Amino acid sequence: MAVQLKAPLRPVYEHVCPVPPVAGAVSTVGRGAAAALADWNVSAEIVEDALLVVSELVTNAIIHACPPAVLRLSWVPGDGVRALRIEVSDAGPALPSGWCPAGIDPDEHGRGETIVHALATRHGIHVHPGGITRWADIVPGARL
Repeated sequence: MAVQLKAPLRPVYEHVCPVPPVAGAVSTVGRGAAAALADWNVSAEIVEDALLVVSELVTNAIIHACPPAVLRLSWVPGDGVRALRIEVSDAGPALPSGWCPAGIDPDEHGRGETIVHALATRHGIHVHPGGITRWADIVPGARL
């Protein structure tokens, strides 16, 4: 017996990409994110901000966390409008807080969180048994 749906089917807008713990991963993951946003016809007003947030969150996972890491882009409801949700989940910190990996110049890093806070409408960190998920929502038209 077939079940009839009363609501029309909507296309699923979700992009999931593993983040390899290797040099060049940030640009590779960023290109995949850019392609997904283009496929979804995301307005140019938020694409640039979204790609910068992707870059910062992915860089954080590669430098400071244990693999595996995964990027997820999706649309979520928020304050009466949909927001682009950017999430990067990883297996948790690789080093104690405040330590910097060998070969990383502390003067060249450390501003990612400030950038994400400036660009995102909402943001946060979710600690779960498998690790940590850092997320940011970008609402079209929310930033002037």
